[in-house]
Amino acid sequence: MKKVNIGGVPEHFNLAWYLTLKNGEYKAEDINLRWHDYYGGTGEMCKGLRNGDIDIAVILTEGIIADIIDGNPSKIVQTFVESPLIWGIHVANNSKFNTIDDIKGTRAAISRYGSGSHLMAYVNAKNNDWDLEKDLKFEVIKNLDGAVKGLTEEDADYFMWEKFTTKPLVDDGTFRRIGNCPSPWPCFVIAVRQEFIDNSEDDLKVILDIINNTTADFKSIPSIDKTIANRYEQEIEDVKEWLSLTEWSQTVIDKKTIKNIQNQLFDLNIIPEKIGYSDLVHEI
Repeated sequence: MKKVNIGGVPEHFNLAWYLTLKNGEYKAEDINLRWHDYYGGTGEMCKGLRNGDIDIAVILTEGIIADIIDGNPSKIVQTFVESPLIWGIHVANNSKFNTIDDIKGTRAAISRYGSGSHLMAYVNAKNNDWDLEKDLKFEVIKNLDGAVKGLTEEDADYFMWEKFTTKPLVDDGTFRRIGNCPSPWPCFVIAVRQEFIDNSEDDLKVILDIINNTTADFKSIPSIDKTIANRYEQEIEDVKEWLSLTEWSQTVIDKKTIKNIQNQLFDLNIIPEKIGYSDLVHEI
């Protein structure tokens, strides 16, 4: 049986992977797919791909593009979630900051450099006409638990994370959300180490076929909203809103989208250069 390691954030976006694993669908095709939770998000997954700890990552689009340009020997093989990610902008409940203008020039908590929380801070700064050199400061907090500690203890001032994941922390008074910042591109892609593509493309095709069959009909799975609410400790109303806003994809990311993302990342000084479509994407 072929062992394959895959990583992703332990969030509702990835429930389809859990369901297909629980159903034994990969083992039925002689593939031992092993899921690894990455609480540190995209930056930690990029490191995992580089080190060979994982073969596949379900990862934020902007993060993996920046890291491939920086030398990560991986390629995007498919868009996973077509819709934007809605990043909530959070402060501690007792913070003196109440608006986006208030946090200009203060310290953003980020899971690590190169992570989504890091890159989207630049997008938010651009959206609000901040000076990208003077108005952005960062404190590395590793993960969501680190953000709770960092904001509560005033080691950082604001934190950007997917708004439905952090909603329970807003509801219980740990955080206040002072705004939202949707990503201006499809939020998640599937990225694969080049070595795995070269040596195991047939297995990769099988894995993608299985997950795509599930995501294509994900919203019609009986009581899927209740399953998500229970598993991820979400309110059912929030889950229903999230499902209404989220669209999965079963196709490869197109050249126009790749060009648009690179243009924006380049303008934000996140990437030093733009590279060819085939250097970022492997079409299966």
